[in-house]
Amino acid sequence: MHQLVVSLFVVSILFFAPVSAKDVLVSSPDGTVTVAVGVKANKPYYTVSRQGQCIVTPSLLGFQLSDGLLGGNVKMLCHSTDSKDETWHQPWGEEDSVRNHYHELTVRFEERAAVKREMSVVFRVFNDGIGFRYILHRNQGEKYYIQDESTEITLAHDAVAWSIPTNRTEYFEGIYTPDLLSRKDTVCTPLTIEYEKDLFLAIHEAALDDYASINLTPRPSATAVKLRTALSPWQNGVKVYCEGETKTPWRTIIIGRTAGELMTNRVMLNLNEPSRIDDTSWIEPGRYIGIWWSIHKKQNTWEMGPSHGATTGNVKRYIDFAARHGFSGVLAEGWNPGWGEGEQITYLKAYPDFDIEEVCRYALSKGVRFIGHTETWGNTRLLEQQMDSAFAWYSRLGIRAVKTGYVGRLFDGKELAKSQYGIRHYRKVIECAAKYHIMIDNHEPAMPTGIQRTWPNLMTQEGVRGQEYNAWDRRGGNPPAHTVTLPFTRCLAGPTDFTPAIFNFSEVVKGTHPHSTLAKQLAEFVVIYSPLQMAADAIENYESQPALTFIESCPTTWSKTLVPNGEIGKYVTVVRKERGGDRWFVGSITNEEARQIDLPLSFLDAGKQYRAMIYEDGPGADYDTNPYPMTIRQEMVTSQSTLRLSLARSGGAAIRIER
Repeated sequence: MHQLVVSLFVVSILFFAPVSAKDVLVSSPDGTVTVAVGVKANKPYYTVSRQGQCIVTPSLLGFQLSDGLLGGNVKMLCHSTDSKDETWHQPWGEEDSVRNHYHELTVRFEERAAVKREMSVVFRVFNDGIGFRYILHRNQGEKYYIQDESTEITLAHDAVAWSIPTNRTEYFEGIYTPDLLSRKDTVCTPLTIEYEKDLFLAIHEAALDDYASINLTPRPSATAVKLRTALSPWQNGVKVYCEGETKTPWRTIIIGRTAGELMTNRVMLNLNEPSRIDDTSWIEPGRYIGIWWSIHKKQNTWEMGPSHGATTGNVKRYIDFAARHGFSGVLAEGWNPGWGEGEQITYLKAYPDFDIEEVCRYALSKGVRFIGHTETWGNTRLLEQQMDSAFAWYSRLGIRAVKTGYVGRLFDGKELAKSQYGIRHYRKVIECAAKYHIMIDNHEPAMPTGIQRTWPNLMTQEGVRGQEYNAWDRRGGNPPAHTVTLPFTRCLAGPTDFTPAIFNFSEVVKGTHPHSTLAKQLAEFVVIYSPLQMAADAIENYESQPALTFIESCPTTWSKTLVPNGEIGKYVTVVRKERGGDRWFVGSITNEEARQIDLPLSFLDAGKQYRAMIYEDGPGADYDTNPYPMTIRQEMVTSQSTLRLSLARSGGAAIRIER
């Protein structure tokens, strides 16, 4: 596969996208990345180059609108430039602060026809990527719609890419598979591309608001691969309904010399607006447990009955465990009427065997909070009708986090969740929750686009083939390579509620269990980022388990994140430093191949001595035959040290390093 990419590159370097004298240019602050914008044959286009090498060849811009094509017969009316260099603070995240440094070019186009409609395209060029968005200039109150967006991203040559298909994947719960772009059908974003040996790209979007989610359709030619946008439609075929001036989401192309640099790229976050929540003191990241895995393992039920999970007594048991082991919250799914067939869903009262007011009182007395849950089965109108009253009630009870769910192929039986219809709903829920100081963990979401910068109460989202597939998937669960692929694909879109830390690998469905070792489950707690991170197993499987000591100590918000090594689908090591302290945490995981990882500790402060507690695969550990063996060892280390980690097949290592 890689040989094919190399041979194509040899051909592609002979292709240069000519820059017209009439093109306007904008480069990144360090001059590495350059965007050229121009008009050819009356059609607007752009190109992207890195260090003088063309990455994106001439690619067209425009729309098919309800009142005709915009972009087929235009001239460049004017252009302007701007720049910014700021550093902003995240209330939670993978870093304490983010630098937002870019040069900006805005180009305004006007139709040559009598109507003379206008649109602008704004390009922001960073040292490690670009973002661009459209502004459709219309009179206030003028209504129209977008039938198609004609944006192209034409790559100079074919390359291996990881993606999930748009048309055969529900809730984005698919396996990211590698293949040449030219062989792929329409795909969801993020789309991750190993463009060349030392050049990686990821294409996605940022600041999705009152618009349709993007998909990409590859159209190969003899010399290039054109990626054409395919917006998620309403049921009537319309892509986006507009009124007055319309700003689209940003189309993003992030660039890294290594796959790990994609993971630490913050272009998407920087393209979102600053927080609209002035006082974020009530937004608290944390780790929690819940009555969840036992339901997926058929030991409990969502519905009330003899095996009901969310009973007052059972939840209090979990609260006691959480208080003893330093967890900040307890989730219980299935606490409210509506889970049985034919019942009316309500978020305003509990099942008779669950005293929510007593549970919340008891939790607060133990320094723990109960986490709410509002499964809609895709009935978004029902949630919208009840959420104001429900969130107000939860707030009075001391509930500060709610997990929302949308299991149902279509919203309200008719619209795609990632269409403009769904995007509007998600935003209503986030804004309503903020009003009552409630954090949201959104399941069955649209793909995240960084709006947690604007609404930091949107803590984490699913949109991933998660741990539950390791409980009941009759095809055997998630393959070993899954969690070493997600950090370079789905996780690029933002915090991912994968629910790691399963300690018991028993099977309900024959052959289906987490295809990992115990040590890998620990490491995933660090590798797959979520500020609300669930230790997903039943508490019985954590009791008297030495591995739990790592989870007990592991934060969920960080001051610094590093990715010292990794190959997509093979292995990855993630290093994170806690906020407000000097401890470092490391997660290193591998696919079905055993391997040794050498980890230099040069990130530690020079001249200081540290203790490293290493939880790693023990003798005989193997994801398929013997997942449990784990060794806990201690080493004294400095910034000059290198740790050698031995990872079993689909194994891992989790490390805590402290002064």
